[in-house]
Amino acid sequence: MRAVDAYGKHLFIRFEEDLTLHSHLRMTGAWGVHGEGQRWRRAPGRAWLVLRVGGWHVVEFDGPVLELLRDSRIRLDQRLASLGPDLLGESFDRGLFMRRLRRDDPARAIGDALLDQRILAGIGNLWKSESCFATGIDPWRPLGRVSDEEAMALAGFARERMGRSARDGPGARPRSVYKRAGLPCPRCGSLIRRRGQGVNNRVTYWCPGCQS
Repeated sequence: MRAVDAYGKHLFIRFEEDLTLHSHLRMTGAWGVHGEGQRWRRAPGRAWLVLRVGGWHVVEFDGPVLELLRDSRIRLDQRLASLGPDLLGESFDRGLFMRRLRRDDPARAIGDALLDQRILAGIGNLWKSESCFATGIDPWRPLGRVSDEEAMALAGFARERMGRSARDGPGARPRSVYKRAGLPCPRCGSLIRRRGQGVNNRVTYWCPGCQS
């Protein structure tokens, strides 16, 4: 193994001989790191891949995308070439994010657009919901009524907090609205709501009282 890197939700484990293991967890997969003899977080029968490194087991469970490819195949893969800027990349391309956002349908809801990996690579349901809440933006608001400053505030919050979570672990993730439907909003006391959004019906959580 010579390197491990990521782009958006895609993980790449680089080996010698120009071989790369490409993983994407989607909604069902998970990676786990376990010490020798430690109980795994999921059943062994659900493991797709086990890497043994220095007394540790690095395990991918239930991964819908797991493929070993030549580096040349990775470079030519249109799924990867079409991705928007990597939100957690060392240098986040704000200009590319805004250009792709503004090329989209202005009637499309901002919450749905944030999940489009061709616009912005890396955001999932939790960060979509929490970023909209933190910035006070209704996830159902059409793109045409989201200013450039608001769009950048959404990306900025997600970048900062996702980076903190990657460094400090899941405990650093905000939980103001995500999976809190029916509970009072911590900001205004209104009941938090949830509803499927977009063509894929991905669940969105928001406060109807203080997000506009």
